[in-house]
Amino acid sequence: MAELTPQDMAAKLMASGFEHSGPTAKALSDPIADTPMVVTLDQLRPYDHDPRVTRNPAYEEIKASIRERGLDAPPAITRRPGEAHYIIRNGGNTRLAILRELWSETKEERFFRVACLFRPWPQRGEIVALTGHLAENELRGGLTFIERALGIEKARGLYEQENGGQALSQSELARRLTADGYPVQQSHISRMQDAVRYLLPAIPTVLYGGLGRHQVERLAVLRKACERAWERRALGHQPAVDFASLFQDVLSQFDAQPDGFSLQRVQDELVGQMAELLEADYDTLSLEIDDSEIRQRALTSEPPPVSPAAPIMRAAPRPASPPPAGMQAGAPAAPAAELPTTQNAVAPVAGSGQGEGKDTAPVLASRDAERLQGHIVSPAPTTERLQSIQRLVADQLGDKLPDFETNALRAIPVQVGGLYPISDVWYIEPGLDAPDRLRVHIAQFAREIAEEAAVAGQIEPSESGIGFICVTSTVAQAKALPAFARAMLTLLDALSAAPAPATGLNRARLSDDLAPLLHGSGGTSMRMSDAGLVKLFRLLRLARRLLDLESGAASADPGRDS
Repeated sequence: MAELTPQDMAAKLMASGFEHSGPTAKALSDPIADTPMVVTLDQLRPYDHDPRVTRNPAYEEIKASIRERGLDAPPAITRRPGEAHYIIRNGGNTRLAILRELWSETKEERFFRVACLFRPWPQRGEIVALTGHLAENELRGGLTFIERALGIEKARGLYEQENGGQALSQSELARRLTADGYPVQQSHISRMQDAVRYLLPAIPTVLYGGLGRHQVERLAVLRKACERAWERRALGHQPAVDFASLFQDVLSQFDAQPDGFSLQRVQDELVGQMAELLEADYDTLSLEIDDSEIRQRALTSEPPPVSPAAPIMRAAPRPASPPPAGMQAGAPAAPAAELPTTQNAVAPVAGSGQGEGKDTAPVLASRDAERLQGHIVSPAPTTERLQSIQRLVADQLGDKLPDFETNALRAIPVQVGGLYPISDVWYIEPGLDAPDRLRVHIAQFAREIAEEAAVAGQIEPSESGIGFICVTSTVAQAKALPAFARAMLTLLDALSAAPAPATGLNRARLSDDLAPLLHGSGGTSMRMSDAGLVKLFRLLRLARRLLDLESGAASADPGRDS
């Protein structure tokens, strides 16, 4: 290596420094771990998908606290990749708005510079941020029902983007929300979707004003009950509007402050306009909708939690009755039935006074006792020892003994649709326990049974007998009917107990057709459907009660036949 000369040494010392040939960074990269930092209000933006769109009810209290004490709980912040501004990560938009107000009012530096905890933007940043804001708002101020519903609808869209655009079921949406730290039941999601789809366009003021979940659920049940009634009755009419438009028009008339919102007024107006358009009787239509509402609430309502400290309510004792035939005179009577202990039966209603709850409990217990006794035809002779042995054997075999009391209060587990849907074959509601009402129901069941054989037109209502009669034009026409139709019509004619006209309906042949109709002996071509069989059972139950009432031999208890 050649020795450096003084000139070479001077040239090296005078040479310019290293030059950077790459691009110059406009800003520093964000930290890759949680990092405390101080940001100014100019650098910080609220979260743009914040589910809260109304003013926090505790806004003034929070503002007063921050003015006096400063920001005790600085919000966590983050930043989307490529954006210049930081955003609130999970909860804190209200505090940010207050800081901006205080800075504008006071110009104090402590409101302008905020010490925050920066958290890196995660891989699933949007959905993590949204669920974080939902959870934080629930803890700090409580969202309105519609705000929560809109937030969950936004979450649904984000999840579906993650899922490649594939739609999510309500149960899958509930599962994903729970996994991301915001648990919501599937039944609540269903109500929220109904609120966004059907209620928000009509009553935004009421919803954003704080209409609660229970009122929203009652509105949803009312809409479905009215829609079912409309679909059944609109078949023979051509209404000028469809039900969706009618519902929106009626509901929008009541978009006022939540304090002045009345669900009963909405129902009265809706039923009134439906009755006018469908040319139906208001009272009949209203009763039909009320029955449907009750059944719908029973199907969709959540079972209340059992209170461990709640006392057991015993059913009122049933009046003594003669023992059934075949029972020995000395047979022990069944012990008094114990009703299942539920919060509804013994605890005050949420939000009501203590005295109101005490007054309500005996009423509910009385209703449960009435329903329980309404399913007892004759007491089953049993003893506590026998029940203990049965439970022991069932435990050993892994079986589950049927609980009569619970099943009776829940209703007989069968469900059949129609104009008067059936969820309980045996029990007769107090509002139905009158001859004229019973005849209306019996005639409708007869028409629906006959409809299976396309002979519903041969059933006519009657104000006498059990509520209906069978008519045919001529003997020849009756004989020309298909075997199934003729057998079905003959069965109904025999049940009507009306004088047999010369119509070709030979009741004597019913003995040959009865087995094929009821259980399909010889083939299923003439067998009634399961739904028709349930309606036949209900028809018979109502007819027995009707005849008891008119003979004067009925007891005051509709659950017992004479």
